[in-house]
Amino acid sequence: MAYEGLMVSVSGVRGRVGEALTPEVMAKFAAGFGAWALARSGGKATIVVGRDSRVSGPMFQPVVHAALQSVGCNVLDIGMVPTPTVQLAVEHHHAAGGLAITASHNPIEWNALKFIGPSGLFLDGAEAADMRKVVDGNIPRATWDRLGTVSADKDAAREHIERILALPFLDVEGIRKRGFRVGLDCVRGAGGVFMPVLLELLGCKLATINMEPDGRFPRPPEPVPENLGELQKLVQDSHCDLGMAVDPDVDRLALVSDEGVAIGEDYTLALAAKVVLRHRKGPVVTNLSTSRIVDDIAAEAGTRVIRAPVGEVNVATRMRAEGAPIGGEGNGGVILSELHLGRDAPVGAALILQLLLEEGEKRPLSKIVASYPRYIIVKDKLDRPNAPLDTVYEALRKAFPDAEADTQDGLRLTWPDRWVHIRPSGTEPIVRVIAEAPSAAEAEKLVRDCRKPVEALTR
Repeated sequence: MAYEGLMVSVSGVRGRVGEALTPEVMAKFAAGFGAWALARSGGKATIVVGRDSRVSGPMFQPVVHAALQSVGCNVLDIGMVPTPTVQLAVEHHHAAGGLAITASHNPIEWNALKFIGPSGLFLDGAEAADMRKVVDGNIPRATWDRLGTVSADKDAAREHIERILALPFLDVEGIRKRGFRVGLDCVRGAGGVFMPVLLELLGCKLATINMEPDGRFPRPPEPVPENLGELQKLVQDSHCDLGMAVDPDVDRLALVSDEGVAIGEDYTLALAAKVVLRHRKGPVVTNLSTSRIVDDIAAEAGTRVIRAPVGEVNVATRMRAEGAPIGGEGNGGVILSELHLGRDAPVGAALILQLLLEEGEKRPLSKIVASYPRYIIVKDKLDRPNAPLDTVYEALRKAFPDAEADTQDGLRLTWPDRWVHIRPSGTEPIVRVIAEAPSAAEAEKLVRDCRKPVEALTR
């Protein structure tokens, strides 16, 4: 069944509120997910529900509750929390699944449902396909005597924080003694009710902006350098050791150095891996669009990088299969398998503080970053062409016969010191072209060269 204007993928279902995304659409997908989870769990299912701070969240929350009750699922509502808190709560309560009402980094007019399976991971491709069959069919409803109930768990965020503080290689007392001064920007998202608690428990002195969790994002919510000018100024003016920015549902973390420079969200995973690999052995798993700075960090630790298709669940399942202690995505998403197999900005923040503690006061974040090769990533978006993308990929492979080609997810062309990745977005009706090279000019040239076959098909 087609849902015009909606982005439906393994990431969930997203749309603009009041246009493609209505309460009726949310109810249909929530009910279908509940019926799917109920059938898999043998006739009894609890579904964890949480949301971010988006303005439409309080409207959609009771709709999702009612839809789940209508198919016989019990609802465990955990309120406004980070998406990783929902994932952890699914595991903690041995629930049949979870629904996060969040459009992550999408602009303010969007909202979405993210589907979480009983393992606490997002649905994989096969699970999502099975669930969609239920959504598109005749969803079985419960009779009056089998309707689900609604209860609340107000401790989910606290339990998440306690799990982070209990990580065996996190020197909580040492971090507290350092008393890091941290600039924090939560973009008026769910991080505003979570991140200050965690950081203050780690002894940090905070300088904050955009903390009110009302969903009225004061800037584009994606934590990329061009959106972090206010945080950069805060770090400089408040003489902070570093700055931290999270997206609205708190699964992505971006860093600003002690010099007030946004270092790029690709460095979050690399720096988190640097500290984890001192304490745990194994490979690092990341996606095909992540910077090769991760390869440099892994090589330094004597281990390797394994690349998976873009999408958190693809990285998480590969981490599980490979026994990887850490992985994630170059968008600031850190996955620490010792905590749970999901992107988690709070655990990323704790790991960065641990790294700064271990490096010592003479090695601030700016010096750590400066000690590695600097790569420049250029990201571009194009309208999705009407022609099959396989045609584009084939033309690109012929244009660059000297490159190593990876077709796990779109097309990634790799050379010893640069790469380019072309793939359709899972969350927007566009094609992403991402290139990395030692200089901006070289990366931009790669993007230009790859745009031509795509643009030729959009005319």
